[in-house]
Parts: sequence; structure tokens; C-alpha cells
Amino acid sequence: MGHWYVYLFPFLTIVALFFFFGYYIQSERQNALVLASAEGVHKPKLQFPSKRFPMQRKDVLPLLLLTVVYAITAFWGLGNTSATQRFCQFPSADSSLELSLKQPTGLGSLMYYCGLNTGNYALEYTMDGETWETAATLEQTYVDLFKWKTVDLSGEGLNQVTALRLTADSIGMELGELAIYDDAGNLLTQNDFTGLTDGAKCLMDEQDLVPETSTYMNSTYFDEIYHARTAYEHIRNVYPYEVSHPPLGKLILGIGIQLFGMTPFGWRFMGTLFGVLMLPILYLFFKNLFGKTPVAFCGTALFAFDFMHLAQTRIATIDTYAVFFILLMYYFMYRFLTTPTDASFRKAAVPLMLSGLFFGIGAASKWTVIYGAAGLAVLLLISLILRHRDAKERDLAQLQETPALEGEIIPASSLARRAYWNWLVKVLLVCVGFFIVVPVIIYCLSYLPYAAAKGEPLSFKLIWDNQVFMFTYHKGVTQSHPYSSKWWQWIFDIRPILYYLENDVGNGLKSAFGAFSNPVVCWGGLLSILLLVWRFFKTRAGTALFILIAFLSQLVFWIPISRPTFAYHYFPCILFLTFAITYVFNEIWEAKQGRYKMAVYGFTGGTVFLYACFYPVLTGIAVPEWYGTNFLKWLPSWPF
Repeated sequence: MGHWYVYLFPFLTIVALFFFFGYYIQSERQNALVLASAEGVHKPKLQFPSKRFPMQRKDVLPLLLLTVVYAITAFWGLGNTSATQRFCQFPSADSSLELSLKQPTGLGSLMYYCGLNTGNYALEYTMDGETWETAATLEQTYVDLFKWKTVDLSGEGLNQVTALRLTADSIGMELGELAIYDDAGNLLTQNDFTGLTDGAKCLMDEQDLVPETSTYMNSTYFDEIYHARTAYEHIRNVYPYEVSHPPLGKLILGIGIQLFGMTPFGWRFMGTLFGVLMLPILYLFFKNLFGKTPVAFCGTALFAFDFMHLAQTRIATIDTYAVFFILLMYYFMYRFLTTPTDASFRKAAVPLMLSGLFFGIGAASKWTVIYGAAGLAVLLLISLILRHRDAKERDLAQLQETPALEGEIIPASSLARRAYWNWLVKVLLVCVGFFIVVPVIIYCLSYLPYAAAKGEPLSFKLIWDNQVFMFTYHKGVTQSHPYSSKWWQWIFDIRPILYYLENDVGNGLKSAFGAFSNPVVCWGGLLSILLLVWRFFKTRAGTALFILIAFLSQLVFWIPISRPTFAYHYFPCILFLTFAITYVFNEIWEAKQGRYKMAVYGFTGGTVFLYACFYPVLTGIAVPEWYGTNFLKWLPSWPF
């Protein structure tokens, strides 16, 4: 346990947040933005904004600065750029390799790097060249793939070993590298052996890549054991082990492997790149929404320096791609919602098509994108209702301006509404095409690697069987996990998920990292969401409704789920928490008072400050144990 004063940090953060939102209330009063319901005063109509603010030249520098600074912090220490690339294959069960030493040698330990396929290797030794005895069993389970593992042989009495034999017990096992150390701790090289076959040489041909110990820098961790492996299997045209998510996310992940090899940097590269690319899109989105460079900059900084954004995009899993495509599909839906009524149908159709396209790509990456699509559907329905209301009002106004002559029959269907129904039919056709047909095509085509690995044409049965498996698998997950958490814990940042822990790095240092949100963003975002609910009922603000629906669509579906869930499932919600906070930023900025603007910069600065403080437990930098215990363990459930 840390000192008592560590609990002052969350307390002071909450106090600062309440002061910030106090400034928000004051800024509203300053601009008379609080519209109290009064007798004889009608509430404003619900309306999505009709104006979008474009990017300007003055936006280029702050956007570049923010993106570059974040990219440096995200790619720094991402993982080794080199790893074993040549693997020795054991084609059948009982396949073996023999390693004969030039002279009798005492053995102390060994390290080995696991490749594809699972099973065990029996390590045998002989001292006289005739009698073989078992020294150890080298495990290669599904959690060990593309990891360095260490075996201690010092207590086995291996003093005068003349040869070693390695035998696989399963078909197709692959071993990347074998590093054997004598009892003095010296690494044995090929020069210490004689008569090596090509297969045996393959086990010791990249000895310069052997690390001192297994870490996240040279090995897979957490769900990388599934997703990085699956991406590599797609590249190798092997039917994948992990089929519990749609294929496209792993195919995107595999691009990094093809560029940089099957290395930690390679399998993490695309996720980190997508994390960086989110920032320009988000900046553009905020600029379209609010039109103010400082607000767009500060809002984007909130997401850039949120803890979850960093931790999740540095791990080779598929959540990053889901959030990336959720951002894009909401951006283009917003472009559709804010298309002026008098604009051509083409101007409205293009962003609607793109929203559907990115929904399709996202859904083929991870099913959680479908939750976001529910929000899109609600927004679209509201938009259609509002457009019909406006058309009806225009018709009524037109009739009032041109009263019918005596005896003249007024047509039941007027011009504006007729135009609306024609427009609606076209919109619905676009929706069928780009939110159903195109996504289905993308989804089905993403299964081509499955069919290719089986050597058969792509079939409906193959695709359907996998959907049944995925649904059954996720529904049937009941095994408890020490770092699982529920939705109500996510919204208060109560339970991070610990991805990596190495207690004794040396010299009293500890390396650990996990996924959770920046408290300023998480707690400030939750308060902002509550304020947006209040603002919507007070002013019928369409932008507030847009953000609320986007946030809730990513949260409410998790509430009834009984299977173990984790903090990273809140990642899409954190994206929209930054929208809610940025909405508050914009309201404060509207007050045009310097002291209120300083509150916005102070909020953003607090986010960046905590990002710097917590950076070690987001990236695995080794720090003294007292640092985490006494400064970062804000809640008893935080594992630092």
C-alpha cells in the first residue's frame, strides 16, 4: 500500500473538475445561454446544425504539432524491430533433431522462441552417446507462440553432456531459435557443435537476436497471442486458430507484418499508425462541429493524451480498427445530417454512402462496430423526421402566403412534401445499398483467406458457420478473469486491465502497463455527458443529441451482458467522452472571456500532465516501485 497522500491526487482532480464546470455555468450566465422555461416562452425546436466550419490554413500547424508529438510518444519503445524470422519445422509427431557437442559440456539453462502450432518438445541428453535421458519438457502452448521462454537446467545434473536431442510430439510444430547456455552462463554457438543438419543449424542461426529475458519488447503479450498469430497465419495461408472475430482487423494488422516482418514492431505497427491517424480525422470533425481552432486543438488533445488511446493502439489487437472506423462513420453521418435542405441530393448522398462504407469495413473488423451502427440508425431516423417536419412547415407557410381563391381546391399533397418523399425514397435506396448490401459484400469477401487456407471456394456455409461459432463462443465465455470489470466500473475508471507485469526488472525497478482512461477525460467526460443531457432538454441542441446518441450506442449494449468484460471495451465510449468535453469547451469559448478560456487550457493541460505522469504504466517503462505505489495508485483497485 502507498502512503495516504496518494489519495489526495484523485481528490484534487475531482475538485479541479468541479471548479472547471463551475466556470462553465458562469460562462453560460455570461452569455445568457441558460434558457429557463417560462410562461409564454416556447422551447426551441430540435434541429441539427445547418452550417459546417471548414479547415483553414491556421489549423495546419497545431494539427501537425499535436499529431507529431503524439506519434513520437506512441511509436517510442513500441517493440523490437528484429526477431527470429526463420523457423525449424517438425513435420510430424516424433520428428527430432540431434545436437552433438564437440566436447562434453555442463549445461545451465536454455531459451527458445516458439513459432506456429502447439505441442511439447522433449529435450533429452546423453553423456556417453548411447543412453538418453529426459532433461526437460519444452512447452509450446497457444499462449506461448512468438514468445521467448526460459528453462533452468542447473539442477538436472547435466555436467558432461555430449549430445542433445529435441523431439516434437505434434504435427507441424515450428521452433524459431534455441539458445543453450553452459553452466558458466556462456551462450553456445554453432561452433560448439559438430555435424549439424540444416534443421539443427536453423535453430541456432540468429543467436544475435537472443534477449537476456523475455519482455513485451521481444514477445507477444495479452491477446497478441491470438491476433498477431492470426495475421501471420493469413500471410502464410494457414487456416487461423483464432476465429472468434471477423477477419478484416487481422488482415489490416498483417500489413505491418508484411512491411516489417513477424516482429513486435511489425505486428503492432498498423494499430499504432491507425491511432495516430485518428487525430487528424478527429480534429477535422471538431473543426466542422465548432469552427474554432483552439477548441478543435484542445478537444483533439484530450483524445491524443488519453491513456486508453495510447495503450490500446500499441497492442496488436483489433479494437483500434473498430474505433477508427466508428469515428469515420460518425463523421460522415454528421456531414449528411448537416447537409442543407436545399442542397442537391448528390451532396447529401456522398457522405451517407461513405458512412455506410466505413460501417461495413468496421463491422468486418469487429462486431462492436454494429453497436455504433445502431446510433447511426437512430440519428438517421431523427433526421428524416425533422426534414419531414420542416417540409410540412414550408408548405404551411406557402399556403398562408398564397390563400386559395374562392372555389379553388387546395391539393392535399403540396410541393415541399412531394419533394421530401422523392428525396426519402432515394435516401432509403442509398441506405439499403451502402448500409446493407455493401457491408455484406465487404464482410463476405473478408473471409477469402479462410477459404484459400482450406483450398476451397468461398461459400455461404463457411461464412455462416463462423458466425454461429462467434456468437456461441462469446455467449459461452464464463471463465473469470482477475482484471475483468463491468460497465459501471468503466465510467468511473475503477478497474484497469493489467496487460503486462514484471515485478523485478533489477535495481528495484518494476515494469507494468495496462489499459484505462485518463481520469481527467473519464471523470470530466462523465460530467460533460450529464451536462449535455441537461443542455438538450433546455435548448433542444442537435449537436448535444448527436454526441449523446453516439456515446450511449457504444455503452448501453454492454449493460445486460453477463460474460466477463474489460476496461478496453469502453474505448469507443472514451472517443465520445472527448466530444462531450469539447462541446463544453465550445460553450465556454462562446463567453469570450479570457478567464473562461484559461479554464479550457487548464483542463487540457491537466490531461497532458497526467499523460506524462502515467506514461511509464502505459508503455512499460521500468520505474521504481515506490513511484507507482505512492504516486500512481490513485485507487486501491489500480494495479500499479
